[in-house]
Amino acid sequence: MEILVVNPNSTQTMTDKIVEAARAAAGPGTVIQGATAAGSPASIEGHYDEAMSLPGLLARVREAEAQGIDGIVVACFDDPGIAACRELASGPVLGICEAAVKAASMLATSFSVVTTLPRSVPVIEHLIHGYGLSHQCRRVRSAAIPVLALEEPGSNARIKVRDEILCAIREDRCEAVVLGCAGMADLTAWLSEETGIPVIDGVSVATRMIEALVGAGLKTSKINAYAFPNQK
Repeated sequence: MEILVVNPNSTQTMTDKIVEAARAAAGPGTVIQGATAAGSPASIEGHYDEAMSLPGLLARVREAEAQGIDGIVVACFDDPGIAACRELASGPVLGICEAAVKAASMLATSFSVVTTLPRSVPVIEHLIHGYGLSHQCRRVRSAAIPVLALEEPGSNARIKVRDEILCAIREDRCEAVVLGCAGMADLTAWLSEETGIPVIDGVSVATRMIEALVGAGLKTSKINAYAFPNQK
């Protein structure tokens, strides 16, 4: 089985981190390929960045389909362009927000999300509402850090994320926390140990979910909404 993990931004160090997390989660015999969306913003922080990332992301998905990739993980917590990616791909496509919050709903009766900047909060709230999980999501929180701070050695980004999770446990009374950025993927084990509750990384969970769907012989429906794009 071959799974493509696409980073919709153009920061290669983040792609490397994301691919490492996916490979650590994948089962024996699963090949993880990584790709960076060329020409995209260095980080995705808001609606404009998301829109600007789509041409590079869709190009990578189109290439993967031509190569016969079995499934695709879109590794940005804003789940950019998921519907368009599903139109292009035969196999299953998952965004890490959808994967993570659905996993959280199976592990706990309530969860909070800790993301990077405050401007990402309404985007994620909208996604969670669309996924039908607003009743289980206690709150979407911001650690007030730029995405790229997670790539800077020696920054205090991980401490800010940990402290925000501790606030979520105390104030939201949540039973699990979802990490609201792919750039936090390498912090999962440390944060779980530091905070004592399930801390869920969407990259790892989406990788395993794609494995399950492909292993069950399932593909993306091509009947109506996710049919291949019309030739024009």
